[in-house]
Amino acid sequence: MNTSSMARTGRLEARRAARGSAVEGAARAGLTARGVIYLLVGVLALQIAFGDGGKQADRGGALETLADKPFGAVLLWALGIGLVGMALWRLSEAVFGAVGPDGRKAGKRLMGLVRFVFYGFVAYSVLSFAVGAGGGGSSDKQSRDVTARALDLPAGQWLVGAAGAGVVVAGVWIGAQAVRRSFHKELKLAEMGPRIRKAVDVTGVAGGLARGVLFAAAGAFAVRAAVDYKPDRAKGVDDTLRSFADTPLGPWLLVCVAAGLVLFGIFSFAMARWRRV
Repeated sequence: MNTSSMARTGRLEARRAARGSAVEGAARAGLTARGVIYLLVGVLALQIAFGDGGKQADRGGALETLADKPFGAVLLWALGIGLVGMALWRLSEAVFGAVGPDGRKAGKRLMGLVRFVFYGFVAYSVLSFAVGAGGGGSSDKQSRDVTARALDLPAGQWLVGAAGAGVVVAGVWIGAQAVRRSFHKELKLAEMGPRIRKAVDVTGVAGGLARGVLFAAAGAFAVRAAVDYKPDRAKGVDDTLRSFADTPLGPWLLVCVAAGLVLFGIFSFAMARWRRV
């Protein structure tokens, strides 16, 4: 290999290393931001379960909680920037592929693109809230408004029903993946001690199950809204969580799901530390 070829190879490797470091930093910042949101939503849901329903247990309520803290504006900007990092990480997975032997498959790339769109929207809403241009709002009202507009479309009932069924399936899949501990293949398990690994397993399984239950229930309400042709039957995160208290198990089901969301927030922090990117 001549000198020019060696120099070219060196430059390519340097660019790959720089890109890899940037993507890793974005991923870890994004996972931390996700953890903060789930942790706060879980805490707000616990407060509702024990009789203090002053704030919405959703992203909007979490943002209001942060805004009320000292240096709240700084915290909101940090959260928004972290979520931008999450979106960019997912975009890199769609463009370059994810880690793992099947990371370059079309399905993985498509999932990366879907996640990029989702986290891009979440980041936009958080940053909009940070600059005082809205962006928080009630997830319940948003769900009803979106459902109402979708039902007015041709074949709207079928569209809403299919979307709701898709969310139910996603919730079941999330819960099943958590029980199977599928997250092991994404973690640097060799770098963890036995106690840390056990704690990650507990938070990953319990948190994933709670997240799956929340998704599945929200999807079921969307299906019901489609069948009844009533947009107000659709529920956002806050109303879905509050509905758990109306079951025969009373507020204890809400306590279990809320505690699970807190654990998922903690699990996200562990992912930020030990995930392979």
